[in-house]
Amino acid sequence: MAIELVISAIKAVSNKTHLLQIHAHIIRTTLIQHPKVSLHFLSRVALSGPLQDATYSHRFFEHLSHPLVSHYNTMIRASSMSDSPQKGLFLYRDMRRRRIAADPLSSSFAVKSCISFLYLLGGVQLHCSIFKDGHQSDTLLLTAVMDLYSQCQRGRDACKVFDEMPQRDTVAWNVMISCCIRNNRTRDALSLFDLMQSSGYKCEPDDVTCLLLLHACAHLNASEFGERIHAYIVERGYGGALNLSNALVFMYSRCGCLDKAFEVFKGTAGKNVVSWSAMISGLAKNGCGREAIEAFEEMLRIGIQPDDQTFTGVLSACSHAGMVDEGMWFFDRMSRELGITPNVHHYGCMVDLLGRAGLLDKAYQLIMSMVMKPDSTIWRTLLGACRIHGHVTLGERVIEHLIELKAQEAGDYVLLLNIYSSAGHWEKVAEVRKLMKDKAIQTTPGCSTIELKGIVHEFVVDDVSHSRNREIYETLNEINKQLRIAGYVAELSSELHKMDDKEKGYVLSHHSEKLAIAFGVLATPPGTTLRVANNLRVCGDCHNFLKLFSGVYNRDVVLRDHNRFHHFRGGHCSCSDYW
Repeated sequence: MAIELVISAIKAVSNKTHLLQIHAHIIRTTLIQHPKVSLHFLSRVALSGPLQDATYSHRFFEHLSHPLVSHYNTMIRASSMSDSPQKGLFLYRDMRRRRIAADPLSSSFAVKSCISFLYLLGGVQLHCSIFKDGHQSDTLLLTAVMDLYSQCQRGRDACKVFDEMPQRDTVAWNVMISCCIRNNRTRDALSLFDLMQSSGYKCEPDDVTCLLLLHACAHLNASEFGERIHAYIVERGYGGALNLSNALVFMYSRCGCLDKAFEVFKGTAGKNVVSWSAMISGLAKNGCGREAIEAFEEMLRIGIQPDDQTFTGVLSACSHAGMVDEGMWFFDRMSRELGITPNVHHYGCMVDLLGRAGLLDKAYQLIMSMVMKPDSTIWRTLLGACRIHGHVTLGERVIEHLIELKAQEAGDYVLLLNIYSSAGHWEKVAEVRKLMKDKAIQTTPGCSTIELKGIVHEFVVDDVSHSRNREIYETLNEINKQLRIAGYVAELSSELHKMDDKEKGYVLSHHSEKLAIAFGVLATPPGTTLRVANNLRVCGDCHNFLKLFSGVYNRDVVLRDHNRFHHFRGGHCSCSDYW
């Protein structure tokens, strides 16, 4: 059989029996040692769908007397996508030991093997080999290296690789954007959208760029920038992509633009379970619990089967709307009628629901009854409820569980400090502070962002870095004056340090959320909705401040902290007064 006919047969083979017959033929005719034949056969058994067999491909590879770099590339690539990516590195090492020169593809697949199990040291060694081999100008290869550093939380190293790239394609820019998001530099991710299109680079964002930036906008509450991305999606003809439509629903919902989210949802063709889940979650986060339940019932009516994400949204809706009985009913129905086993997120929603209702002991019992081990997030949800309802004893017990998990963080101790300070247990506050000092536990500074005209402005407590700093503080003083006239009194228990009331009032008055609001009042016309994001949980005093502000100044305020979504309007908060 001629070589071309054998290769055609290998390409056309569709079952294992025929494959084995071809294998027998090429062994008998010694064609197995022909590079072209062996490479095609190896590709079928190492990479190709139903005929893919890792054990078979390795045995075939071992029978090759003189494998070429292309054979190694096939095997390393297959390993990088398998459950045993380490084998790819062993093959790469074996190839080099046999003095077979690696090409950019070999190194790229080896780097992807490192990415599969976040093997930073191996990636650094490969990076060195890339320089030795003279492949430091290969964009595809350097993009893989950059991705490895990004996923291993080495953002600075990823940026260095990106800066040293002689040419950057859209994929490289996308990895850089992803790196910024993953390494908590979300504002920088947005700035790259304009930079990549500038005259110096002239690189066109693609649908992946848009997807990444929509998630960044959702994180920053940057709806104006999100609208720019939306316009770009329409302009470039990406509007029909279901994943982008779903991301737009998610982004607008997270930014409190529920009308726009619903408009996108309504215009989405071929809505799937992800589309419906995004809309249900969006309604839930915006305090529209009843509407979220109605959307869920409509979804069932038209025959779309819910998944675990859908029920996370439904249970969250019940939690935000304070619908305890309904939440318990849906939690039971999920497994009993629809066969969906509750996961840790569903239990988290139930703990949140019971915690909001003040049923803390019941929430604790639910956690203890879980079939899987409770994670730190569930315990922190209960700890937050203990703070709100002043349950000191249970709060201490929750901290013990977090310590047992070795998952305690600075924020947990801050919540415990809140519980003790609210109860006036200053000696215990001092004990916790000493413990934090002894363990060198550093708290994360509160940071708030507000987006105006597509630019994200950032503030921390007592911030003096903004270019309009003096005007911001003058505006804030005027806001405080107007709110005091309307009855605002600082909630001094929100300040965790033992100091006199006057000092507490001063510290609370300069929290980052309030500075962001003052800047918003200063820089926008009356009536403009102010959208603020905070990296921590907003304190009770700021929550009360924003509620009253929304009524006195007739301004909607959409605030998203790390834990919740709050919509202040006319002196009320749509997320219920969980404070």
